[in-house]
Amino acid sequence: MRKFMGLTKRNLLVYFKDKGAILFSLLTSLIVLVLYLLFLKGTFEDAFESALANAEFIRSFINDGDIEVFVNITLLIGMLGSAMITVPYSCLTTIVKDRENKIDYDISATPIKRWQIVLSYFTAASISACIMTGILLAAGMIILSMDGGLLLGTVDILKAFGMVIIGSVSSTALFMAFMLFFKTAQSSNAFFGMLSAAAGFVIGAYIPISQFSDKVQTFCNLFPATHVTIAIRNILMRGVVDKMNNSIGGLDQGMFVETIKGIFSFNSRMFGHTLSIANSLTYIFVFMAVSVVFMVCAFSKTYKRA
Repeated sequence: MRKFMGLTKRNLLVYFKDKGAILFSLLTSLIVLVLYLLFLKGTFEDAFESALANAEFIRSFINDGDIEVFVNITLLIGMLGSAMITVPYSCLTTIVKDRENKIDYDISATPIKRWQIVLSYFTAASISACIMTGILLAAGMIILSMDGGLLLGTVDILKAFGMVIIGSVSSTALFMAFMLFFKTAQSSNAFFGMLSAAAGFVIGAYIPISQFSDKVQTFCNLFPATHVTIAIRNILMRGVVDKMNNSIGGLDQGMFVETIKGIFSFNSRMFGHTLSIANSLTYIFVFMAVSVVFMVCAFSKTYKRA
């Protein structure tokens, strides 16, 4: 266990000592922020207003401040969802760098077992991803709280952090398999560029996933991070959505809230079926378990032995 912990610590230090890697792992989240400031805020506000197009009498009950809070939380969720894809991948590039620099030969020459070597990479990347996404979530909630826009209780806050951990670990398990195919840092960086470009669309940071076709929604929801993003959306949005619903006072019999949840993807859709949050969580844990088993078996067979 001491050897495993030592190797895990080494992998953690490799990531956190590389300031460039940390910055680039958050690049997509920063892009989401910039696009939000430029035009995404207006886009999401328009999408919100479209939900009221056929119920103009309800609009008078909705406070403009609540709409802004809703959109600001949408920004935070988009940044978190993107980070849960790009940060774990960036953390795992240590595997490729070690392979390229032949450090894997030195590591495999030690008495530590292969599965422990593999799990040390996985554990270090998961911890790194949890720390980075956790900091992002905490910073976002603090800023929203200062504006009085975080209508959450302690239990909801803990649930949000719990989902960030689940998202970070499940994405790490997924991308471990990708590292089998990269022999050089250049190839893994090229794939990271494509992944960064697609991440915002996959988790609905730029356009709500509900606006896509069923086939595209199914593809997006193959990624555990998308399910986790939707779960976080339900948690962080609950307070402001309940406040708006209470303002309406039941005049629409809950139709406005249902419309909002449909437009902004409060549930996953796969193969034409809408999944509950419980179903999404089941999918995430099954996916994660299968990925970990595959990861350990595949890496144990392919990892270099001096």
